[in-house]
Amino acid sequence: MPALTSTTSMYSVLASSVLGLHLLFIVWVIFGALVARSRALLRWVHITCLIWGILIEILPWPCPLTLLENWLEGRAGVEPYRGGFLLHYLDVLVYPNISSAVLTVAGVVVCTLNLALYARAFWVGPKRSP
Repeated sequence: MPALTSTTSMYSVLASSVLGLHLLFIVWVIFGALVARSRALLRWVHITCLIWGILIEILPWPCPLTLLENWLEGRAGVEPYRGGFLLHYLDVLVYPNISSAVLTVAGVVVCTLNLALYARAFWVGPKRSP
């Protein structure tokens, strides 16, 4: 029976790692513009992540990280949560009984504001000194 416990522990650690990766991705989506400001490659990676964040919120697509986390939790013997990552964890930790509509709108607004800042910077361009 020790092999079962070892395997279960491994899946549990992997599920926790995916949870951490998921949290880092969300922090990157929200605050990535601060890091990517003067780095063209990171800026495009961040813009791509912002677009992905909007699409995953408004379309009925499952998030691959949520699917992976749930699969790993199931293998670890933990009952996987239903619904989205943000709703599950924010509801438990921060905002009890927040509606999925409010959370979706908030996520889309944050991503759209970031994209608007990028668009403004693109159209205005860098300030040139005479």
